[in-house]
Amino acid sequence: MKRLVVTFALIAALSATPALAVNPDEILDDPALEERARDISAGLRCMVCQNQSIDDSDAELARDLRVLVRDRLVAGDSNEEVVAYVVDRYGEFVLLRPTFSARNALLWATPAIILILGGTAALVFSRRQSKSRLGDALTAEEQARVAKILDEGDRQER
Repeated sequence: MKRLVVTFALIAALSATPALAVNPDEILDDPALEERARDISAGLRCMVCQNQSIDDSDAELARDLRVLVRDRLVAGDSNEEVVAYVVDRYGEFVLLRPTFSARNALLWATPAIILILGGTAALVFSRRQSKSRLGDALTAEEQARVAKILDEGDRQER
């Protein structure tokens, strides 16, 4: 029984590791360069899958990008130069974690702007509603009439 539990625990542990799509023929001989390639690939988006890094994707374009990253590293480019090369070629959308810049500041700020505008609109609307209710107060003549009607109703019940 103990062996069975250990076997299941081992299978569960091994199946929990991430499934990387890097093919054996793509792996560089230099472990330091391969580590750099994996770090860069983990931050680049697969343009086909769009929710996976190129390291995790089986798409042909992701494979091409992995090879491109490794070729640039072998050519002597720094990590930043490789990322800049890929961004120049495919646009900033290829980054899984886009950079904050003036160009995309509106995109980053839109949720906060909508929240502020919605809160302001709700505040203005509620203030207008409370002012309109105050204007609906009965005049003295109307209050006297209501009191008379209520008194008549009380007399009829007795």
